[in-house]
Amino acid sequence: SKLGWKFYDADDYHPLENKKKMEEGIPLNDEDRIPWLCALHDILRREDTSRQDTILACSALKKMYRRVLIGGASAIESNQPEQPGENPELKILFVHLDGPKDIIAAGLEKRRGHFMPLELLQSQFDTLEPPSAPENFITVSLEKPLPEILLQIETAILQG
Repeated sequence: SKLGWKFYDADDYHPLENKKKMEEGIPLNDEDRIPWLCALHDILRREDTSRQDTILACSALKKMYRRVLIGGASAIESNQPEQPGENPELKILFVHLDGPKDIIAAGLEKRRGHFMPLELLQSQFDTLEPPSAPENFITVSLEKPLPEILLQIETAILQG
């Protein structure tokens, strides 16, 4: 809100089937995640078209998932960039929140009424492909105090 940007939590857009699967302690696979990521891309595209800056909290664990957020369904069909002017990719800065499992687990334990149980955390670590060049990203340590984390992210955003 400090930046005047719209905020979306990707968890709010999981289909019921995904939520049920996670509640049962079953990790999501690519087939579960791709339609969800395409829907998130559509939200980001809509906001970009209306010139609304947006923050999306999302566990885009794999490079392919981040490509889908940037380029939509076409990113699945081809790893080739789209032709200029066809459907330009979104400009997204990915913020990789990095930290030891115990810190992340402590945060998950504080969430109440969320469909993802703590037991699935290891599956997320197993799936994780941390961002790397040439992806547009910053890595922020979760071992820092929250005000420092927020300042690092805000600084990266404002520096473009």
